[in-house]
Amino acid sequence: MKNIVILISGRGSNMEAIVRARIAGAQIKAVLANRADAAGLTFAREHGIETRVVDHRHYDSRETFDAALQAQIDQFAPDLVVLAGFMRILSAGFTRHYEGRMLNIHPSLLPAFTGLHTHRRAIEAGCKLAGCTVHFVTAELDHGPIVAQAAVPVLPDDDETSLAARVLAQEHRLYPQVIGWFAADRLVWRDGRVYVHGDVGATGTLANPDE
Repeated sequence: MKNIVILISGRGSNMEAIVRARIAGAQIKAVLANRADAAGLTFAREHGIETRVVDHRHYDSRETFDAALQAQIDQFAPDLVVLAGFMRILSAGFTRHYEGRMLNIHPSLLPAFTGLHTHRRAIEAGCKLAGCTVHFVTAELDHGPIVAQAAVPVLPDDDETSLAARVLAQEHRLYPQVIGWFAADRLVWRDGRVYVHGDVGATGTLANPDE
């Protein structure tokens, strides 16, 4: 059984999807937020999950906040830390501490459109496809090794809201699936790329959200 800690800043809709998925081999030990008013904390408590708040406004630097957050996370001995709408840039020391066991989901087909306003930028660029990416977290923002991606068409009448809604539906499907792969020891990070093994000893194939 893999211990999972989820970090949120707001509603945490991806956290909700992960909890509802009841992923085999994964136990959600805690949900942590950097805001006491994060709506997702109520959902977690209602589902019997322990919650903690580490308010970034109480710390005078990113490093001191990250140290306090890490201390709280490590109390749950996590095998995997999951960022689910956690709106803080993490320090290099923090990401190194969880290297190979921290995942994020980003609402674009990385490496395109790192950062914010991804749906607006995809529409403005004339993209025919948009989507989401699950990746391991490294010190460079939105540049960690890609685990899996899901794509949706960009329709002629799309605006940010309509495109975001279709991408979010794919996020809610893809993220629990990838966490299931992690829980089943199917993910292998090798030579800067992530592979999904069908079984122990397999050669491995590139991660595919339909696998």
